[in-house]
Amino acid sequence: MIELYTWTTPNGTKASIMLEETGIPYNVHAVNLGRNEQRTPEFLAINPNGRIPAIVDTEGPGGKPISVFESGAILIYLAEKSGRLIPRDPARRMEAIEWLMFQMAGVGPMFGQLGWFKRNGAGNEQAITRYTDETIRLTGVVDQRLGQAEYLAGEYSIADIANFTWIGILPFFNLDLDRWPNVRRWHAAIAARPAVQRGLKVPSV
Repeated sequence: MIELYTWTTPNGTKASIMLEETGIPYNVHAVNLGRNEQRTPEFLAINPNGRIPAIVDTEGPGGKPISVFESGAILIYLAEKSGRLIPRDPARRMEAIEWLMFQMAGVGPMFGQLGWFKRNGAGNEQAITRYTDETIRLTGVVDQRLGQAEYLAGEYSIADIANFTWIGILPFFNLDLDRWPNVRRWHAAIAARPAVQRGLKVPSV
């Protein structure tokens, strides 16, 4: 059984989508970020960085409990545990990890900064322009790749789940997916998956 600690954010829904896709049984523990529940001693014992999501696998390696934090690490862990959503071919596997790291190092931080400055940085046009331009550039990189393959690693994988949840917030920045036709096609295909639809509703608040 997986104990999932999460909230309704792009990083949080990565983990719930993955759990729904793999069919691994899990319990949900909502960590309300508005109430700073991620900073409680109980949660910090699971993730010392105080960020969601985090999981505890009660039947981890050797049958012993293990906690895992960082959404990308969680995706890799669950892929290896289930044997699903990470390519078996070594070259494709590395592609999936590359695009997962692309999201972790680029898409997440840049989109996140744009969101922060859009909400809180009124008057700081230089920062808004910087992060808008970088968000557009990164989405263009994804669009170019998706013009070459149906999914980021050729087949549907953890790389797509990781990028999907962040690409989905572009309309909140008044950036229409129509400007990236390959991304639009890919996003619609993933959004139509029943497991993804269920995962996006976790936690139900």
